[in-house]
Amino acid sequence: MKNIIKDLKTFIILWSTQSLSQLGSAMTSFALTLWIYEKTGSALQTALLSICSYAPYVLMSIFAGALSDKWDKKKVMLVCDTFAAFCTIMVLVLLKTDLLKPVHIYVLNIINGLMNTIQQPASDVAMTMITPKKYYQKTSGMRSFSNSLITILNPVFATALFAFGGMESVICVDLLTFVIAFGALLFWVKLPAISDEETESGISLLDSVKSGLKYLREHDLILVLILFLAGVNFVASAFDAVLPAFILPKENGGEKILGIVTSCAGIAMLTGSFLVTMLPKPRNRIRVIYLTMLFSLGTENYLLAFGRTPTLWCIGQIIGWLPVPFMSANLDVILRETIPAGMQGRVYSCRNTLQFFTIPVGTFLGGFMVDKICEPVMASDLADGLLHTLFGSGKGSGAAMMMFLLGVVGTVICLAFGGVLRKYNYTD
Repeated sequence: MKNIIKDLKTFIILWSTQSLSQLGSAMTSFALTLWIYEKTGSALQTALLSICSYAPYVLMSIFAGALSDKWDKKKVMLVCDTFAAFCTIMVLVLLKTDLLKPVHIYVLNIINGLMNTIQQPASDVAMTMITPKKYYQKTSGMRSFSNSLITILNPVFATALFAFGGMESVICVDLLTFVIAFGALLFWVKLPAISDEETESGISLLDSVKSGLKYLREHDLILVLILFLAGVNFVASAFDAVLPAFILPKENGGEKILGIVTSCAGIAMLTGSFLVTMLPKPRNRIRVIYLTMLFSLGTENYLLAFGRTPTLWCIGQIIGWLPVPFMSANLDVILRETIPAGMQGRVYSCRNTLQFFTIPVGTFLGGFMVDKICEPVMASDLADGLLHTLFGSGKGSGAAMMMFLLGVVGTVICLAFGGVLRKYNYTD
């Protein structure tokens, strides 16, 4: 154990402090979701928060990775963190002066999303640079563990702080976590150098982007996995847009229940992350990836769609999110072992564009379908009888109907790609 801690000392410092900062940011995002839904009562306007964050991520990510491969990773992370903190301060200033409107949050989320676009590939490569290869699966499990813990804690802490001191208290905690993470990265984290040959520092930005796309074309396994997970992300992002509209308006729902249900996803991921860290590597990582997603998408949406009680919603979240760390850790190992460190920034960014472009699309369609189609249908005479029996009545029943549709789409995506992925067998 002492040797592991010694070997991973730098990783532990970076991972723990960055995770703390991510917790602060997630709390602010959750509190802003509550604030906007309180102001508008619209699933679509609430979903625009995520759309504004992800749109620049998708549009610019393919170039951001190429720039990240050329630039100093530590400086990129410090600058991007500073811009993100500035956006949070602007929200606080507008809130204190009673000028804050949804449009301000959308604009600041766009800026924040752009900074995250540049920072993410730098952060991913930095983690690879400071992690010995033999610890890839263990550190992937640790990162999944922290992400799970954030998912558990952020709605609980955000809801408590929001109720106690309003948005101001949530933002102040967010800024405190930023200061801790910034100081740790600046003073205690030293990244090893990557040679000019590995980074291809002499080539142009456009050629660097092309080299990332070329790598994906030449490695069809990675490309198929990316496209499969793009489909998974479409369903998952639509689910995230629908969930507040499903729980908040119900008599047995509300802010507290939304926080509890969201935390159950984190508890499930925490458990899964622990198992990933402790279990030996699987025989076939590809099979683990698509079978876990089939189980996840083929159960959670249906349980929430037909469930009437918070207990069933929590069970659905736990069943749906427990397999996610297994998928994430095995995908992470495949990418880190397959892609050279000097190319990871540009390849990851091409991956991000292809894999995550479905997130703003899914988020928009999830909110749009609830507001404009599903809720009106469930409020009309057409819903009398079978639809009311299946999905209930009143506001929120349209969101339940949308959950069912997402379950069908998710199952079809997993079965279709499963047939393609079965021909691959990745072992290491």
